[in-house]
Amino acid sequence: MDANLIQKITVFAIPLIFAITLHEAAHAFAARFFGDSTAYMLGRMTLNPIKHIDPIWTIAIPLLTMLTAGFPFGAAKPVPVNFGGLQNPKRDMIWVAAAGPFANLLMMIAWAVLGKIVIAVPDSGPANFLALVAGAGIFVNALLMVFNLLPLLPLDGGRILTGLLPNRLAYSFSRTEPYGMFVLIGLIFLDSVGITNFFGLIVRPLVQFSTNSIYAIIGLS
Repeated sequence: MDANLIQKITVFAIPLIFAITLHEAAHAFAARFFGDSTAYMLGRMTLNPIKHIDPIWTIAIPLLTMLTAGFPFGAAKPVPVNFGGLQNPKRDMIWVAAAGPFANLLMMIAWAVLGKIVIAVPDSGPANFLALVAGAGIFVNALLMVFNLLPLLPLDGGRILTGLLPNRLAYSFSRTEPYGMFVLIGLIFLDSVGITNFFGLIVRPLVQFSTNSIYAIIGLS
């Protein structure tokens, strides 16, 4: 393993752990707030990252994408939500689903503020490292936010769309959920071997827009 790869893993590890942990914890907190305690009873309403780690999506996939794409992409073990247990299932589904991407947005802002503070201090090794970590935090959270907002089930964007659609359309759309993960895995695989450019055409521009917006708002160059 070369030194450059080790440095990238070191820089991205902390932001990625925070990003996926707070994303899933936000879903759990929102679900309990709106009436479903499933995640709480299973110990998933926690900031302990160990509770949210999935061996494939949290460890293997980030390492694979780091090797192939130069940056980590992954996910945590999904928080279980009994949508039927929500006070108003169709409406509250929107808020529970949106809580995860919203947590990523808040973390983007927090990392940007940290970056703003770090670049104001005298140049040093620790300061330079924190600046790199802050930049990685902005990027990782933007990537997770954008990806999860794609209008596909079982992603958060698919849940939000289900809650917004009229009942008949929402029911028809919900029937696509068993195939959604296969579609996502297929897109990631086809992108990795150069057959398609889904990330380049759709995800990357949205991530770039999100990061540029945060940089402009916080005043980072």
